[in-house]
Amino acid sequence: MRYPIGIQTFEQIIQDGYVYVDKTALVYDLVKGGKIYFLSRPRRFGKSLLISTLENYFLGRKELFKGLAIDALEKDWLEYPVLHLSFANGNFTDGKVLKQILEDYVAEAEAKYGKNVYANTLGGRFASVLRAAHEKTGRRAVVLIDEYDKPILDVLELDYYVTDSEGNRIKLEDYNRNVLKGFYGVFKDADKDLQFVLLTGVTKFSQVSVFSGFNQPDDLSMQRKYEALCGITKDELLTVFDSSIRELADELELSYEETVEQLKKKYDGYHFSKKLTDIFNPFSLLKCFKTLELNDYWFASGTPEYLVRLLAKNDEHINELVGKYYDAEQFVNYKADSEQPLPMVYQSGYLTIKDYDKRHNSYLLDFPNEEVRMGFLKTLATGYFKEFNFRKFK
Repeated sequence: MRYPIGIQTFEQIIQDGYVYVDKTALVYDLVKGGKIYFLSRPRRFGKSLLISTLENYFLGRKELFKGLAIDALEKDWLEYPVLHLSFANGNFTDGKVLKQILEDYVAEAEAKYGKNVYANTLGGRFASVLRAAHEKTGRRAVVLIDEYDKPILDVLELDYYVTDSEGNRIKLEDYNRNVLKGFYGVFKDADKDLQFVLLTGVTKFSQVSVFSGFNQPDDLSMQRKYEALCGITKDELLTVFDSSIRELADELELSYEETVEQLKKKYDGYHFSKKLTDIFNPFSLLKCFKTLELNDYWFASGTPEYLVRLLAKNDEHINELVGKYYDAEQFVNYKADSEQPLPMVYQSGYLTIKDYDKRHNSYLLDFPNEEVRMGFLKTLATGYFKEFNFRKFK
């Protein structure tokens, strides 16, 4: 079995014979059930692959979906103009990078669909491109934006400054936020030219920051129907990866059942709705099956600097955040900063929902699994975070 570690392109996974966990029934339901969406998931959880899957679907590439669930559901396979933007690789501590990426993105679309010589602002040009794409192809545009929040997360709580167009010196975090707010605000007036919009990221910022002035997206992040849109369920593990589990069991000299239990203990435990369906970390599972070793792959791949900064500035000890119930409202609308880091810790995947108290509308938060729990303990040794009560986790 070929494992697509580091491969986020749907086309390559299918054409080169890598294992693919079929999420296309959910994709079909998504595209038929709404128009503008937002999805938050931790890093390395398959957000980019989801974006790529949607891109190929909207390009009408039926041949790539042969044998998948959507093959029996979709009858038309229409081709739409697709505008795909990823912020994943930008270094947004440089004050010039965000605007340059957006300029390049709009210019490339203008070269394909046409440029309005009377549109001068970045937002105006983007709106004109959406209209031109609609008029040229006869179908409304699809906009897919991956890691929409990275330009903010890269500079969150950092004292970096930039001079804006009016000569004012402002924090780079506020500057990037304002640029994105203006850019995304185009969606409101371009509604007639839009077929589908999806923004993915780690965290959802409050309406008064990035999404203000833009048709509020349907937030999928904690919806029961879409909790398994990214990640791997236990049923998917046992069916898609049955042979992989058996190979790992032989290597570890364990029974099949014992191996599944070890995988569950190490990589399972993520919950993205009140339904509390167990979701395995896909990155760690694939790495484990490839190396045949139960190591801490996801945590070892890097702790986000923005999270380190938030927790380092927070007055609470880390162990005081876990094993407690929190009002559900904290996870709906908030501004992620050093005063309220908890929602970002959850959405970043370092804590997860372990129980829902319906009576008090509150969530119990704790570490999702052993990999993350041990990763936090090891990270303490670097001096980033405040001390744990180690005995609590023995």
